[in-house]
Amino acid sequence: MRARDLGLPFEGQCGAFNAITDVPGVEVGYSTVISGEPRENNGVDSDFARTGVTAILPRGKKRSAVFAGHAVLNGNGEMTGLPWLIDSGFMHGPMTITNTHSVGIVRDSVSKWMFLHDAYPQHFNGDTPIPGYGYFYPVVAETFDGVLNNINGFKVKEEHVFEALDSAHGGAIAEGSVGGGTGMICHQFKGGTGTSSRRVMLGEKEFTVGVLVQANHGTRKELCIKGIPLGREIEGCERHYPQLAPVPGAGSIIAVIATDAPFMPWQLNKIARRAAIGIGRLGGGNHTSSGDIFLAFSTANENAFSPKPVKIDYMPDELIDPFFIAAAQATEEAIMNALAAGKTMVGRNMNTVYGLPHDQVKRIVEKYRHIVDLYK
Repeated sequence: MRARDLGLPFEGQCGAFNAITDVPGVEVGYSTVISGEPRENNGVDSDFARTGVTAILPRGKKRSAVFAGHAVLNGNGEMTGLPWLIDSGFMHGPMTITNTHSVGIVRDSVSKWMFLHDAYPQHFNGDTPIPGYGYFYPVVAETFDGVLNNINGFKVKEEHVFEALDSAHGGAIAEGSVGGGTGMICHQFKGGTGTSSRRVMLGEKEFTVGVLVQANHGTRKELCIKGIPLGREIEGCERHYPQLAPVPGAGSIIAVIATDAPFMPWQLNKIARRAAIGIGRLGGGNHTSSGDIFLAFSTANENAFSPKPVKIDYMPDELIDPFFIAAAQATEEAIMNALAAGKTMVGRNMNTVYGLPHDQVKRIVEKYRHIVDLYK
């Protein structure tokens, strides 16, 4: 089930899979870590886990570097590797997303996987590559799944990271409670992983903007779409936390934006900022307890990373506005796809979060049909 199947209104034209993988060459893989049964006291020593790893490979499983940029709406979160990404303008290899307390093991495991697959950036002695001397700074982001997952049990292991990387593929990809999104909560419903894309036409040339989110943010009362107060209209489905009273809006969202348009790093910074607009359209982005961090990369200019002078393609700022719009639209829909795919989950200590009730959403859409029809 995806958000469009519920009749929800969206603007813009999506790609073939309505996913970040509509950007040619981009692959996505998951490792979903589920073990143990929920009970009243799932201690940190128990086998209970509802977590995982998501891997995004800009050019698949080969040595590559892409121009990249980032933006931070609210900094209560983590994304490793940013200092060098900011200074160099490049991201090397895959980008991964997991839970807050697994960033370290995921970072180390990505480094090992890169070494084993000869995917490190090469280091040179003059013009001669030096085997075995490569290194880089993996980009790993996180959101907190400790309400549903035994986060202090540290259940993500090296094999899970390798599984996510090795299983990455193009085409249609799963959403909802998969990979790093397994234990996440969005607008107080079951959230997780979502994706969407937009096609951008410049004259006769077509480009693609794709977005993947790990959505773990927002409050129910704020959830709206195109003026439809979705969160307020839904009846029942109230979260149940027997031992917790979390701060409203606590959580985070990571948004990864990909495009095949030839933008430079400073332009990708600007495109990354537009994820905040998509989040805000749905009522999110208003809480200091949330880490809202965004990454954008371009798969163009494949040979830009070089020890020698190279020529690169460049998209002038005068043509960037449609890409801003596409990034915001695709972020909005990616979040709603995460919600649409989310299924009720009973987590650690019987904490329960309900999936978005599809039948109710369809009825609410009909109630506000006068608004929905405006976007056809």
